[in-house]
Amino acid sequence: MNQQKDYYKILGVSKDASPEEIKKAFRKLAIKYHPDKNKGNKEAEERFKEINEAYAVLSDPEKRKQYDTFGSSEFHKHYTQEDIFRDFDFSTIFRDLGMGGEGFTRIIFGSGTGGFEDIFSGGGFQSGSGRRSYHREGSGPFMYQQPQPKGQDVVLDLYVTPYEVIHGDKKIISLQTGGFPEKISVTIPKGIANGKKIRVPGKGTQGPGGRGDLYLKINISLPPGFYFDKDGNVIYDRFITFSQACLGTSVEIPGLDGSNLKLKIPPGIRCGQKMRLKGKGLPGPRGGNHDLFVRVMVHVPKKLSKEQKKLVEELQKVGL
Repeated sequence: MNQQKDYYKILGVSKDASPEEIKKAFRKLAIKYHPDKNKGNKEAEERFKEINEAYAVLSDPEKRKQYDTFGSSEFHKHYTQEDIFRDFDFSTIFRDLGMGGEGFTRIIFGSGTGGFEDIFSGGGFQSGSGRRSYHREGSGPFMYQQPQPKGQDVVLDLYVTPYEVIHGDKKIISLQTGGFPEKISVTIPKGIANGKKIRVPGKGTQGPGGRGDLYLKINISLPPGFYFDKDGNVIYDRFITFSQACLGTSVEIPGLDGSNLKLKIPPGIRCGQKMRLKGKGLPGPRGGNHDLFVRVMVHVPKKLSKEQKKLVEELQKVGL
């Protein structure tokens, strides 16, 4: 590994750049040089490696402090490639960019596993010295103790209403931390999708090196009659009579925001056929609403009155 890398120059930022400026510069370059957009371009791959290495150091307050204090050459005597990328959550970063993280691990480490244990046990990318440890015996001003492991991450279900998804909201949730209750405030982003996770840093279990993270898995509690299909669309079942299916009708549908919607059903509709109410579903993360789908179901009564039975028999005689 090059011992004289100027990480600030690689990202195109000044040495006093804020974390937000560093992140913004990284995102721009990562999108530009991502392997998905530069297939077979070795020069772009090398640039992509440098960009991620620079961001892994400068986005970590402790690593950035060591790099700024002792310089590139001394820094790389003590930090191996494994050390630099430890705790660097590139899978989340590239998911936020709308790109895969697997290409990152393949290019940086020559592996598609994405896990540090597998990558480095198989002889992955290391520094030129071949050392893996954090701490170096001997003299010199650079003395870095191996960090203690953090506690485990925790995943909990968080149930929200369509109103909270439509408008965005804050929720107070209670946790049990070390046997003691703890309340934390969580922001529900407008348009968050069912099944997505919200990360709350430092609210997982306690470990020697601090607490892990808390991940809240969003579960949208839909009103009665509504449900999600396998594609994530919101479906509402609306029952009509046989005569309405034959002749057509107009019906009311409850909206997810509490309003009443009108739906015109054409004559001859089939039982189970879906109709679309454009823009009447839940909001999306980038603005605008998804569509709401209504599945029209024809109600068949279990019991008929004498008059109804007689009429149905008459219909049967004429082919209905």
